[in-house]
Amino acid sequence: MKLGLHYWSFTTPPEPGLITPTLARTAQIADETGFAAFTVMDHYFQMDAVARAEEPMLEAYTTLGYVAAKTERMALGVLVTGVMYRYPGLLAKIVTTLDVLSNGRARLGIGASWYEREQSGLGVPVVPVGERFERLEETLQICLQMWSEDNGPFEGRHYRLTETLCVPAPIRRPRPPIMIGGSGEKKTLLLVARYADSCNLFGGDTDELRHKLGVLRSHCEAEGRDYDSIEKTVVMRVSPLDEPDAFLATAEEYAALGATELQVTPDRHPVEFAEQVGERLLPKLADIG
Repeated sequence: MKLGLHYWSFTTPPEPGLITPTLARTAQIADETGFAAFTVMDHYFQMDAVARAEEPMLEAYTTLGYVAAKTERMALGVLVTGVMYRYPGLLAKIVTTLDVLSNGRARLGIGASWYEREQSGLGVPVVPVGERFERLEETLQICLQMWSEDNGPFEGRHYRLTETLCVPAPIRRPRPPIMIGGSGEKKTLLLVARYADSCNLFGGDTDELRHKLGVLRSHCEAEGRDYDSIEKTVVMRVSPLDEPDAFLATAEEYAALGATELQVTPDRHPVEFAEQVGERLLPKLADIG
């Protein structure tokens, strides 16, 4: 079982001048101790469902560019990119840039954006949910074309590109892997079956996760896709340090369902969190799955 560190908050420590060294040290420790991936959110305001919107937040891909320079082996991605925040051709170029500068470690995590306060506040168009999913599918198609030998035009309902030129090409071959986040059964998991290399689901009740994966399997069968070729990743809700035994037991249950990567979020000082998880839990997770 692999482990990813999801760096979702820049509030600890509270001094703004410590954001950069804390981020750097946390990422370096995660890289050195064996975390498989390092991810950040694609938000500009902190999520007001979990904290104050006014808390510090950094732009995702700029942050990952900095982390790339401080690390050597971890995969780097956004969990997950909001489809409304960047034009698709530019998004493909941004992810390619991260991939080149990190020597092939970028992955595209993407989903339908949802945080309307943030979007309205910063002037991002707020469109109906159905349109967001249409744009998400076109974005996936555009990224795949940008990362292929086809440099020609793309004509969609929402996006029209006269050229899909992307030079240099990504280091990762055949392209950066695509992760789609979300558990919607009718649209999100269908897009996973059509386009993605991995899905990302929220952990919780094992029966619920089993059901979601069953839905994904059905979509794969309908799309002629090999279900086993899709990596299953899960955001954990159990604290790995406060409840280590429960965390490991849940990891074993998820592994039995086919999950191969878990994401954990710091619930204390990020450097302390990375150190303790790396020392106490990563060796045990290596034996699971």
